[in-house]
Order: sequence, then structure tokens, then C-alpha cells
Amino acid sequence: MYCSRQRPDDADVRFRRSASRFAERSVYSIILCVLMASPSFAQPDADFEKANQEYAQGHFKEAISSYEDLVRAGQWSANLFYDLGNAYFRTGDFGHAILNYERAIALERHHPEATANLQIARDEGRALELQQNSPERYLRFASVNQYCIAGATAFWLAIFVLVTLIFARRRSATMVAMLVFCLLTSAISTFAVYTLEHGSGGYAHAIVTGKDVQARLATADTANSILALPPGSEVKVLSTRGDWIYAALPNNLRGWIPAKDAEQVRL
Repeated sequence: MYCSRQRPDDADVRFRRSASRFAERSVYSIILCVLMASPSFAQPDADFEKANQEYAQGHFKEAISSYEDLVRAGQWSANLFYDLGNAYFRTGDFGHAILNYERAIALERHHPEATANLQIARDEGRALELQQNSPERYLRFASVNQYCIAGATAFWLAIFVLVTLIFARRRSATMVAMLVFCLLTSAISTFAVYTLEHGSGGYAHAIVTGKDVQARLATADTANSILALPPGSEVKVLSTRGDWIYAALPNNLRGWIPAKDAEQVRL
């Protein structure tokens, strides 16, 4: 039995073409509406350029205000914190200068300008630094994010190799060595993340931004002073009690300082 396909008439063809064009136009309209409704990507760049111009003209306080507006808006970048640190440095505020250089380096581990200016600001302000333990010093060549990526990659690769070994007819020495290597890499990466996160430069890392700050034995302005902390000095926040923070201090000391006089590097 022979069955022929019916040829669509012209009206049907025109209908399909119209429907196709309507669908395409609808997609384009939706994309255009989304783009128009979304915030302009050029605006942060314009605000950043305005702040840079204020800095170049020597209006450092105005530049600081403009940079801080970008920080509050969440437009974080290593260069933004670096420029903000430079503006604070020009006003003689070494505490906030060091704080923002540290934030720039936290976002971009290898930022040579921020690293160099950080050391200059520390020398100018005579800021005190926390002492790093040996593992922390050796693990500083990579960032926490890089260790996380390496550890996760090694872990899942180890799972893959293990499954392969389980179902393989013959277990090769190469696959076993790869499994051991992946597990070792994952363990080292986990140790590195824990060490860096709980070390002097971890999540509790803070910078003294107040002036004439005294670390004390108790949460009272009349308590005995343990250590004078120049602006820009490093501390590690251990706990908080009201308007005071208990912190690990340089010279392997511990004491209480007013919470308003220190800011954590991580926002």
C-alpha cells in the first residue's frame, strides 16, 4: 500500500514562519528587558574613575569617601583596596592604610604594589606584627582557595582511582601509587587550609585602627596595660565581650582591647 506525504499549503507555511519570528522577537525582548533592568556595569567603573581623579588631584579625604562607597556597595577588588590604602596613607592614617593593603593582598595573594606599600606603612607607623608559626610560614606560598581547589581535586581523583582499582581485574602498582599520592595531597591541603584559617592571617586576623590603643588585662579602661599598640598593629580576635575583644597580641601576649579600635581584615 502506497502512502504519500501531504504537502503543507502556503497558509500553513506562512503561519509557521510567523510563529518562529514571533518566538525570536519574544526572546530578544526578554533579553533586552533583563539587560535594561539590571544595574549598569559601567557605573562602578565610573565611580572608581571619579575616586581616582579625586586622589590624583590631591583630594584624599574625598577620594577615601568615594572608595568607601564602592566598598559598602560590595564592589570589592584588590586594586580598590590598594588605592584606598594609598589614600589613607596620604592622610597619615597608617592603621586604615595597613588594613586596606591587607585586604588587597587577601583578595590577590601576589600583589607586589600592595605588599611593598604594606611594608612601608608598617615601618612608618611602627606597627607591631604577629609572629607566625613554622607551618604557617612555609604554607604561605599559596592561598586558602588554591589549597581548597587542590584538595578537592585530589580527593575526587582518589575516589575515581579507588573505584577503578576495585573493579579492575589486575591492580597495577601505578594506580596504587596514584591513589596514595592523591590521598596524601588531599590531607596536606586540608591541613594547610586549617592552619592558615586558624593562624595569624586567618579569618580572625584584625588590624588596630584606633590611636593610643592599650591592650589591658580586663575589660575596663582602668585595668593594667599589657602592651601599647600603634595603629596598624596586628591582632587575632579570640572572643568578644560587649564592647571589648580578647585578642592574641604581638610578642606572644594576650589582652583586651576596645572593639571600636580594631577591624578584621575579612569583610
